[in-house]
Amino acid sequence: MIKMSRSAASAVLVSAGMFLAGLSGGTALADSEPSEATVERSRPQITVVGEGNISTTPDIMRLDTGVEVRRPTAGAAFADARTAAAALTRALLATGIAAEDLRTDELTLSPEYKEYPTISGYRATQGVEAVVRDLDDADEVVDAAASVGETVRFDGVTFEVSDNHAPLRLAREAAFEDARNRATQYAELASRGLGRVMEISEQNVTPPTPVRGFAAIADKASISPGRRNVSVSVKVVYELK
Repeated sequence: MIKMSRSAASAVLVSAGMFLAGLSGGTALADSEPSEATVERSRPQITVVGEGNISTTPDIMRLDTGVEVRRPTAGAAFADARTAAAALTRALLATGIAAEDLRTDELTLSPEYKEYPTISGYRATQGVEAVVRDLDDADEVVDAAASVGETVRFDGVTFEVSDNHAPLRLAREAAFEDARNRATQYAELASRGLGRVMEISEQNVTPPTPVRGFAAIADKASISPGRRNVSVSVKVVYELK
């Protein structure tokens, strides 16, 4: 049998009471305090898509030209094609085109048949692409190529914009402004105020793609690059006040 003093028994009872009080919602340990979480109610939002379109003028022309020769033998056809291509290259360089802006883009040699398998001759070609960086010289370049002679062939021209960044930047600004104007109108129709931007997502981008045409060499000043459109669409989510 275990005996204890009255004071010791009282201490045990007090300790047990504090323990039970903690379990029943009375005084509890510090780390058992209930935590509080505040969830902010989401504000209403509006989603709009803005569009921006910018028109720009191409400033580069790629002339797709070359030479074509037909001769009785393969060696003669190939040699004469190479000679004609060299003459074409010299004529293009004489207009001021830089050597690095000339590129050989085709080189072929093939038999031609009177009635298969009888060969009637050989056809040799060599293509030359010339990059014209000053469109004021475009007609001069075309005329210089044509002056080389009957071996010259023209396969068309392609117009490009050398720097896409500037028109694309303007198109993005226009698209974002369009989105803001639309969102403002809808907010006013709903008798609300337009709040902060919550999300921005670029949807579609159409850069000024190269456009192929054909060079008309009968008249002076016949080369025209026209204009190209750059378009951007953007989705913007606004908070409504």
